Amino acid sequence: MLDKVKVLFVCIHNSARSQMAEAFLNYLAGDKFEAQSAGIEPGVLNSLVVESMKEAGIEISSNKTKSVFEMYEKGEEFDYVITVCEKEAADKCPVFAGGGKRIQWSFADPSKLTGNHEEKLKSISIIRDEIKGKIQEFITSDL
Repeated sequence: MLDKVKVLFVCIHNSARSQMAEAFLNYLAGDKFEAQSAGIEPGVLNSLVVESMKEAGIEISSNKTKSVFEMYEKGEEFDYVITVCEKEAADKCPVFAGGGKRIQWSFADPSKLTGNHEEKLKSISIIRDEIKGKIQEFITSDL
């Protein structure tokens, strides 16, 4: 059996975008890929992201936020390191020093959304679907 392709998704807090990307890649292609996620300043898992992913049929409520530095210190290595920060924050988006091909995907920051619960959830669901689409492209691309 071939080894799985190891992918690390990185954003600032590991509370939303990178968590969704990790969950989608493991859900859609866990037989070929092993996805993890981390952030430079691990925060608290975004409850609206948990709710939005549940609507998509994926449970992430027990996920924990992780530090990109801790992964590096443990000697983790990845085939791909994909940052998922918005374009405007790309300079602040952490870089994982542990090798792997680097890719940048730009998605809006769910923590900056405004409005009531339903409006924020709708906006997060749009971001979620954009991430899912990008994951589907990645799965079918010639790696």
